[in-house]
Amino acid sequence: MAALGEDLLGIVNKLQDLVFNTIGSDSLDLPQIVVVGSQSSGKSSVLENIVGRDFLPRGSGIVTRRPLILQLINVPEDESLPNTTHDPYRSPNAARRSEWAEFHHISNRRFTDFADVKREIENETARVAGTNKGIHRQPINLKIYSPHVLNLTLVDLPGLTKVPIGDQPTDIEKQTRNLISEYIAKPNSIILAVSPANVDIVNSEALKLARHVDPLGRRTIGVLTKVDLMDHGTNALDILSGRVYPLKLGFIGAVNRSQQDIQGNKPMDEALQAEAEFFRHHPAYRNIADRCGTQFLAKTLNTTLLAHIRERLPDIKARLNTLMGQTQQELASYGDMHFSGKEHRGSLILQLMTRFATSFMTSIDGTSTEISTKELCGGARIYYIFNSVFGSSLETIDPTSNLSALDIRTAIRNSTGPRPSLFVPEMAFDLLVKPQIKLLEIPSQRCVELVYEELIKICHTCGSTELSRFPRLQAKLIEVVSDLLRERLGPASQYVESLIAIQRAYINTNHPNFLGAAAAMGQVVTTRQEKERKRLIQEERERREKRRLKEMGANGTETPEDDEPTPLVERGEVSGLRKHQSKPLRSMSPSVRENGAGGIAASLNGTRSSSPSRFNNPGVGIARDSFLNYFFGKDGVPHQQPAPGVGARHVSQNSEPSISQSIRHPDEKLPHRPSVIRDDEDGGKASRLGGDGATQFATGGEPALTDREAMETDLIRALISSYFNIVRESIADQVPKAVMHLLVNHCKDVVQNRLVSELYKESLFEELLYEDDGVKQEREKCEGLLQTYREAAKIIGEVL
Repeated sequence: MAALGEDLLGIVNKLQDLVFNTIGSDSLDLPQIVVVGSQSSGKSSVLENIVGRDFLPRGSGIVTRRPLILQLINVPEDESLPNTTHDPYRSPNAARRSEWAEFHHISNRRFTDFADVKREIENETARVAGTNKGIHRQPINLKIYSPHVLNLTLVDLPGLTKVPIGDQPTDIEKQTRNLISEYIAKPNSIILAVSPANVDIVNSEALKLARHVDPLGRRTIGVLTKVDLMDHGTNALDILSGRVYPLKLGFIGAVNRSQQDIQGNKPMDEALQAEAEFFRHHPAYRNIADRCGTQFLAKTLNTTLLAHIRERLPDIKARLNTLMGQTQQELASYGDMHFSGKEHRGSLILQLMTRFATSFMTSIDGTSTEISTKELCGGARIYYIFNSVFGSSLETIDPTSNLSALDIRTAIRNSTGPRPSLFVPEMAFDLLVKPQIKLLEIPSQRCVELVYEELIKICHTCGSTELSRFPRLQAKLIEVVSDLLRERLGPASQYVESLIAIQRAYINTNHPNFLGAAAAMGQVVTTRQEKERKRLIQEERERREKRRLKEMGANGTETPEDDEPTPLVERGEVSGLRKHQSKPLRSMSPSVRENGAGGIAASLNGTRSSSPSRFNNPGVGIARDSFLNYFFGKDGVPHQQPAPGVGARHVSQNSEPSISQSIRHPDEKLPHRPSVIRDDEDGGKASRLGGDGATQFATGGEPALTDREAMETDLIRALISSYFNIVRESIADQVPKAVMHLLVNHCKDVVQNRLVSELYKESLFEELLYEDDGVKQEREKCEGLLQTYREAAKIIGEVL
């Protein structure tokens, strides 16, 4: 069984060499002993005692600044170095020819003088970690062959330090702790915690770190150094016996060489002999002398490591099989690197084309196996564009926000030419609604562009790991699909433009959902009545408040009587309106008749207008149209006739003015409106419409609207809004359908054929199957890693 144990340790050493040489890191988590201790705790001296050679650098501060993987290999006594007589690197001061050392970074050199080993460690440390006393994670691999050592694998780590010295990094303590924790956290590592005996054990940083990763103490061996330097009358017997800090693997005491012994080059054999004599003759330790000292420590480490290897080897084999499977799968993703024959290359290209096209279509349909759960993609993004982006942009369009009252009044006047109009002209509605329908074209075209951009994104995300091997093929596939999408963008945009043009070509006022003039007028009248009612209520509140303040003498002053508003009833306006209610409301819409002619007349003519008239003729009474006069001619109450002698057109005493005369004629006189007639230098009268009116329109001023013009403006706005909503609903339905048919579905149907016709050409095979250099390197790395794991499995298979 002992022979089997030695074979196991040799197997681990082979595995460690294999993994370290090919991978550069311990991915197998091989069993090893990790040495941990504070700065100047005697950690390096313990290792030198185990090896029996002085080979580690010494000095102040942190000396071990890189992990040192130390493999001790026992060789027979009579085995010597080949060609030692002619070895140029062999020192003449070498004590024993059968001992030598080898570094991994200098594989062709064997060191027989251990002073050279010390210098090489210092040089290699400075080469990688620099000269500023900083640490580095890259390990140094050192093998020592000797007949005086037991087979062991030790890892010497930098010592724990609290205060940075010199030009060390300020976080040197944190860096050191992280490095140590990385090694001792591995379950297959045995922790060798070195603590000085002349410092209280409760302050041991090594044991503190070990307990953090091994709280039960199952894989921690305690080493108590400097036992000979304890104060007189004290000893470490309780600690070594496990009564103070119990560890499953126990504590072992050690006596190292003093600084004077090191400076005096005291031989290691004498130092080990002195250590044995100390424990044998010390009154406190002589009963446990056989369980103390470096020789017992080396045997314990060897036995513990072998037992640990035997216990963990099945787990290592299982992990190795897992790593082999993962590496094999990764290698398969890079594909075969050899393409023999045109048939093979053509088949590969056709296969990759089919996968690319399938990925493109499934991404749109939402049936892809790689659907993201973090964000919308593919077809879901297209639906989001149709429903949220395009729909919201249409809803935000106000059909009349860009139409001022002046624009609408100008359109009404221009649509009638020199003729007066009896009703609101239909041409004005057509003239105004068509530009508003044009507003729908910009968001519709933007919808097409957004869907096109989303399809381009889908095209760029259809690549796979296998396709990434061939960057030129992938670029060509994306280019062909992008060209196809670009070709279909034009027809889709033109069709959407045609949809808008079709809506503008014929204004269908017979649409069942169209509001119509009668219903629109009913809404306008209702709205105006509600506004007028609120205004009257507000005036009445103000009048009562003024009367109350006057009676109370608010603020100690009397409110002037002239400031008190005349009650509405006292002004006679409300009662005066009722005389218009005698005529029946014929040919009116139901919504208008429902409110009664009196209410409509009150809405139109019952209140005093604040809008100035075009002309002013003193002495003329109220001449306002009722609703009947407004839309249906002369069925209303006759107007008072203007006084004769006024320089303007006169209306006959035997005839009442028509609606066009009362609204359009410049000689109409309305009460309480400021005069807009001025005397020319010649003494003549010039009207706004003929003279200053043109100037006012030209300079951008907007004359106040008369009651009729305000009604006409509101009516036109209501009609435009009603018809615009009908067109908007139609466009919101038709544009997504057109985009899906002309752009999305068409590209899905022809993408496979387009790829084959454009790229499946024998002359392009070699160019398209050019592999990326990075992929080649990754494949070679995977092949080397897989070969390493197979060799490791073969090594383990020798004993399992």
